[in-house]
Amino acid sequence: MSKKQNKYYIFIPIMIALSFIGGLLLGSKLDALNQINIGAKSKGKLKLNQLIDFIDTEYVDKINTDSIVDLTVSGILENLDPHSIYIPKEQLAAVNESMEGNFVGIGVNFYMYKDTLTVIKPIPNGPSAKAGIQSGDRILFANNKQLFKKKYQSENLFPILKGEIDTPVNLVVYRKSENKKFKLTVVRNLIPVKSIDVATKINSKTGYIKVNRFAETTYNEFHNALVSLKKQGSKEVIVDLRENGGGYLEMAVAMADEFLKDKQVIVKTKNKKGKIDISYATSKGIFETGRLYVLIDENSASASEIFAGAIQDNDRGTILGRRSFGKGLVQRELKMNDGSAVRLTIARYYTPSGRSIQKPYEDKGEKYFNEFEKRFLSGELYEADSIKVADSLKFKTKKGRIVYGGGGIIPDVFVPIEKNHNKEGLELLLQSEIMSYYAFEKLDENRAFFSKMNAIQLKSELFKKEKYFTQFKEYITSNGLLFNISNQKEQVLTYLYAEFSKQLFNDTSYYQIVLPKDKMIKKVLEKQK
Repeated sequence: MSKKQNKYYIFIPIMIALSFIGGLLLGSKLDALNQINIGAKSKGKLKLNQLIDFIDTEYVDKINTDSIVDLTVSGILENLDPHSIYIPKEQLAAVNESMEGNFVGIGVNFYMYKDTLTVIKPIPNGPSAKAGIQSGDRILFANNKQLFKKKYQSENLFPILKGEIDTPVNLVVYRKSENKKFKLTVVRNLIPVKSIDVATKINSKTGYIKVNRFAETTYNEFHNALVSLKKQGSKEVIVDLRENGGGYLEMAVAMADEFLKDKQVIVKTKNKKGKIDISYATSKGIFETGRLYVLIDENSASASEIFAGAIQDNDRGTILGRRSFGKGLVQRELKMNDGSAVRLTIARYYTPSGRSIQKPYEDKGEKYFNEFEKRFLSGELYEADSIKVADSLKFKTKKGRIVYGGGGIIPDVFVPIEKNHNKEGLELLLQSEIMSYYAFEKLDENRAFFSKMNAIQLKSELFKKEKYFTQFKEYITSNGLLFNISNQKEQVLTYLYAEFSKQLFNDTSYYQIVLPKDKMIKKVLEKQK
């Protein structure tokens, strides 16, 4: 892969980083600095104040002491543990939106296509959809602000499109399919940030739920998904926590309660004073019988690990995949008076068997968060026997099975990454945004033609005509991506079909097409036989 390819993958580490910023939050947030007991000033605090005042009054150049304070706070927290962090005011809103489950905006999925804000798809029943915005529309102006030929980054557009609820945004829109420009007004409203990517059946008896984070709305979304799948006849459930960096502890507890029987332990937390809090399952679970499978990987962290650990230690289901990230620390958020926030580690958590799954953090920097290379070189991602465990960290599940602490949840059934590096790279390519861009451009060329198709007609169009595969090969080459996909025609066309379906129909259709090709899903289906 060339360096140019990185631009298509940059969103993956960003999303993972945001999920770790979300952390494993426990209890209520503290609203202001004066809501905790600061106590008398120590010599260290006086020294810090003296230094800041000295710089402020005497330093030779003009300097913003607020920025120095930010650096000082960040430096202090960095010396504690990797998950105690400072979040500046300008970043806090975005982080909170991810965890609160909604934001106020106009409700469109978009990207900058040839220097113009282009709608991939309006969110169903959102403000833009109700106002008449369609897929492929170009938004030229928003409240008289020009949005084309300005080389905007997507993050710079969010403040323009977001705002207060029930406030209008006057748009100038160009619709390519009709070659016309027109004005319309969209009234901002709450836009959900969903925790559940999809809930669907993969066969007559098995339901599948993909959870991307543990936010404030996650349990309600998950419960509704579980109820729906049961009504559709699902006797078994797959909960997919791959790439899920965590979130609120309470959400993980509530989700686990759906599968565990009354009074079974879900998780234990212990603070610096030695106080232990234990969360138990209740009798309210709606899926306490029936097979359960939990999918994890190296980026499943914190709340994902609490859920997987509770299921594993209670022998309730089968954990499949690769060793999880290894985050066993719990944070609480303190809001500062200037609008920033600190998330401080205030406890450790333990699985029902007593395991701490926190990995060592002598290195608190980039290597701690990006351990993929280390696991890759050790062979752990390819062979279960390469996972190093210490006998001193041996624990037993409820039925006496051996499990280990000390760095993540080790799955019951190991599923390696693709050993063939070309195939591994191809899988990343097919799941990257370049596939989305290609599909959008093809749809945009003749939207009227594609919009008349149903799923069967679409599949026939893509698979039977050589031009789409040929054009995609040329497309990735023109973007500087060096892949030989000539021998992977069926797989490429499957993902093309899925992406076209997603943009034409809905997200569920995408998963229904790609899940049968998923290695971990295949492993689940093998175990059912």
